[in-house]
Amino acid sequence: MKKTLLSLFVASAILSMHSPVFAADPSAVTTTVREVDRIVAIVNKSAITWLDLQRRVAEAAIQLELQKVPLPAKDILQRQVLEQMITEEVQLQYANSIGIRIEDAAVEQAMTNLAKQNGLDLAGFKAKVAKDGLSLDWLRGEIRKELIISRLRDSEVGSRVTVNDTEVEHALKSAQNNNLSEFLLSSILISVPEQADTKTIDGLAKKAERALADLNAGQSFAKVAASYSDAPNALKGGDMGWRGANSLPPEFVNMLEQLPKGQHTNIIRTPQGFFIFQLQNKRDGKAPLMVAQYHVSHILVRTTEAVSDSEAKTRIEQIRDRLLQGAQFADMAKLYSEDGSKTKGGDLGWVNLGDMVPAFENAMTRLPVGEVSQPVRSPFGWHLILVDAKRNQDVSADREKMLIRQQIQARKMEQAYTDWVRQLRDSAFVEERLDDK
Repeated sequence: MKKTLLSLFVASAILSMHSPVFAADPSAVTTTVREVDRIVAIVNKSAITWLDLQRRVAEAAIQLELQKVPLPAKDILQRQVLEQMITEEVQLQYANSIGIRIEDAAVEQAMTNLAKQNGLDLAGFKAKVAKDGLSLDWLRGEIRKELIISRLRDSEVGSRVTVNDTEVEHALKSAQNNNLSEFLLSSILISVPEQADTKTIDGLAKKAERALADLNAGQSFAKVAASYSDAPNALKGGDMGWRGANSLPPEFVNMLEQLPKGQHTNIIRTPQGFFIFQLQNKRDGKAPLMVAQYHVSHILVRTTEAVSDSEAKTRIEQIRDRLLQGAQFADMAKLYSEDGSKTKGGDLGWVNLGDMVPAFENAMTRLPVGEVSQPVRSPFGWHLILVDAKRNQDVSADREKMLIRQQIQARKMEQAYTDWVRQLRDSAFVEERLDDK
């Protein structure tokens, strides 16, 4: 289950102050020794226990309530959360097998960011966590897991998904280019495995039909998504955010143009599975577009077969030490950076959000002007980042090209990641025991 660090803290803090949402059921509040020890799923050589599941169900229920999403039935929510826990565990195991590690400093930096988001310094944040009855070690562990999965996503998918100029130009020249509409969408995905047989596909189609029937009967889309969807956004009510017409298939745009706000589509079959979409809102994309831009420079030390991850990190730390002792960033970039920007002293010019890989962008957006970052790991290696200036810029003249690139990138990333996770999940040994007593 993908969570932001802020939502993790908010949900955890509420959990410390309130009984679980399903307090009417004693098993949600107290568990016997037998229940604590009961295994509800085996994932390769690891186990998920009943108590693990109940904690995550309570957290998911609180997050849904914070989003004002009606709660599914308890047994449905348990099964949805268990499937997401299995998917998360498969990713964590794979990340461990390929040597992805999160340094303690990265976890502390994430804690510092959490503190800032809550208007506290790090010491005050840790005091609040302790006051709320939470374990700092537990919170560090949850943060570490989220960072591992984020780095895994960048490594396995982010570095392979690119958008070239030809794709952008083709979209600009298409007949659809004149349509600058944007759609706020939600979705339900009933995923179909690549090698599924006819019986399996028929069963999944019936599941999609049940979801559609619930929608037609008047249940909220967010609740049905939380009950049925296999997508990572299921427990966010299926929210997909705003999507531009240029990033969507023309026939789908035509359907959305005819769909009233608040209404859902019928079942749509795609290579991924069975989709149902809801149009939450629509807006004209012709308004001026003010975006945050960052004038950024960097130094990159790549990881290769000859240079291990730890060796690359050591080199970048040595370069950072020299910068802190007074060396000029541009001079160090020209000497040591393994990137095409080295001839310009590492200068990447003005960049927009979405131009850089997520790990780089996350560090860039949080960095004060003029301050050299801590070492940052991306799919390309280890970076030092320097933000020279920030500005809000009206990019209306370039909005079409920029938005098209970002939308194509987001669509390709989402599809590639969903497909990759599904394949990883299908290749794992998973035995569910939720119904065992």
